Amino acid sequence: MSTPIDFTLYLITDRLQTGTRTLLEVVEEALAGGVKAVQLREKDLTGRELYELAFDMKKLTSRYGANLLINDRIDIALAVDADGVHLGSGSIPIYRARKLLGKNRLIGVSCHNQVNAITAQEKGADFITFGPVFYTASKAKYGKPVGIDKLESVSHLLTIPVFAIGGVNATNTREVLATGATGIALISAIIAAHEPRQAAQTLLSLLPAAIVTP
Repeated sequence: MSTPIDFTLYLITDRLQTGTRTLLEVVEEALAGGVKAVQLREKDLTGRELYELAFDMKKLTSRYGANLLINDRIDIALAVDADGVHLGSGSIPIYRARKLLGKNRLIGVSCHNQVNAITAQEKGADFITFGPVFYTASKAKYGKPVGIDKLESVSHLLTIPVFAIGGVNATNTREVLATGATGIALISAIIAAHEPRQAAQTLLSLLPAAIVTP
């Protein structure tokens, strides 16, 4: 792995879940609560809109010493000097993303089965998200939840960090960690929370401190 992973909680954005608050306001509260990695995932925005939001988000995450990854858009990530990108099954190939991004930026990859996960590691991903572990409406299009057992298998197969995603919250985080997963990735448990800062603090209290991998 070229770049160390120094976080165990991976926050993914959805500005449609922030209620009356702006996304930047909610993310800043989460950062104040200790979040150290944010994936900007606002697929419906135009390129200009996403760039402007990413530019502001990068200033915010930098102020808190946190990582910012841009979902799919390598051009936007480079334009705002983000810390990396997060790729899906329909994204540019990992090896090509690495050539464009260089060795010092992070590449996360969404995986939904064991083959995806192993391939992502072999192609040079720095970490993966794996799921949906539990049922969640936002991940329903990916089929039935993979469940705890498959998460455990993948967590033990891979040497890169594995973040459980899909229905993960404070009530099941310990169950997730018992599989050997590195950490958790989530949206609504923080973004939709009445108090995002407190929600982040609660989740982080359940997680191990990040172990920086050389």
